[in-house]
Amino acid sequence: MNILILGSGGREYSIGLAISKEDEKHNITFCPGNGATNLIGNNINITDYNKLAIWAKDNKIDLTIVGPEAPLVDGVVDIFKEYDLTIFGPSAAAAQLEGSKVYMKNILKKYNIPTAAFIETSSQLQADDFIDAQNTLPIVVKADGLCAGKGVIIATSKDQAKQTVDEMLSGKAFGDAGKKVIVEEFLDGYELSMFAICDGRDFVLLPAAQDHKRVGDGDTGPNTGGMGAYAPTPLVNDEIYTKVKEKIIKPTLKGMQEENAPYEGVLFIGLMIVDNEPIVLEYNVRFGDPECEELMPLIDSSVYDMFYYGAKGELDKIDVKIKDKVAVGVVCASKNYPYSSSAPAEIKIDKEKLSKLNGHISYAGVSRNKDKLMATGGRVLVCVGMGDDVRSARDEAYKIVECVSFEGKKYRKDIAYQAI
Repeated sequence: MNILILGSGGREYSIGLAISKEDEKHNITFCPGNGATNLIGNNINITDYNKLAIWAKDNKIDLTIVGPEAPLVDGVVDIFKEYDLTIFGPSAAAAQLEGSKVYMKNILKKYNIPTAAFIETSSQLQADDFIDAQNTLPIVVKADGLCAGKGVIIATSKDQAKQTVDEMLSGKAFGDAGKKVIVEEFLDGYELSMFAICDGRDFVLLPAAQDHKRVGDGDTGPNTGGMGAYAPTPLVNDEIYTKVKEKIIKPTLKGMQEENAPYEGVLFIGLMIVDNEPIVLEYNVRFGDPECEELMPLIDSSVYDMFYYGAKGELDKIDVKIKDKVAVGVVCASKNYPYSSSAPAEIKIDKEKLSKLNGHISYAGVSRNKDKLMATGGRVLVCVGMGDDVRSARDEAYKIVECVSFEGKKYRKDIAYQAI
């Protein structure tokens, strides 16, 4: 099959790697890809979605998979469907579940899906009144639009919450994305990520994952895009999975149908578990990164079929099987991440040592300089270890980390500590 994957990160590399492993006959193209994706397939760089759809039509692409949120919010799925192309991802209308936090919270409220008490407003006065009425701290303030994962501020005082609202509404923080805000109560529990493959009516719920957002060991320092993750997490039992399906996913899919925006694609559910009850923190409309890197190798059936039949609205035709294994991913980031950019550095891999380990490397922030693979800043790669339990998978992941060297390499030493 001819497959097009949109994106350039570790998430897209991991999807391509999983598909390539199940059938070498698959012809995979990445747009734009990174310095390592051309080891799996071909890279192209077409930024105009109409021109890209024409390219896909001319090159007989059987399936397009969209990795990041921005193309989805911008309507790439709608454009591809106008050309009668099969594409996995939500429409621009459905992608507002991530594109607008106000839209998302109002959907949760309208269809009685459990979420934190909140107010959505563009009025400083209304926000201040809500903040003053809160009996507990901290208070959460969110910018409405896309902010590359940085538009959520947890204020430790009412004064800080009010100042944050002012900075967002004035455009000082996050520009137009903050011209409307959500202010909501802080939930005290433990956070999880769940991912459902949806076809508009049906869904497949994948194993729950746990991400590590902060840059330093022991969850210290600023939030990042994610320094590592593991799946499945033992913090989730069958009762919680059932509650997520019945109280969250089913009413969301039914509600989106009623909104004339049926949800097709990956539904990323950010959850807080409070007293064994799952409460929605937010929705995203794509796989998390680095959670995707751990989920792909856990799928024991055809990854291509999962995406293809999801795009076709025919998930009921397949049985998605999950391995009885655990995957742990450790992010190796550049020296100055997440504070500033870092100078490119050559990546060296001990391939002989790596070949003896149970796992692989997913590449993200890398480029190619002739025959050299270069770390070009940010999150450079993810070392994914597999095992029968969390501890053995974690040990494999850190052995893979030892196979990687580049100047300034930084990583957390405690990924999966919650489960161990």
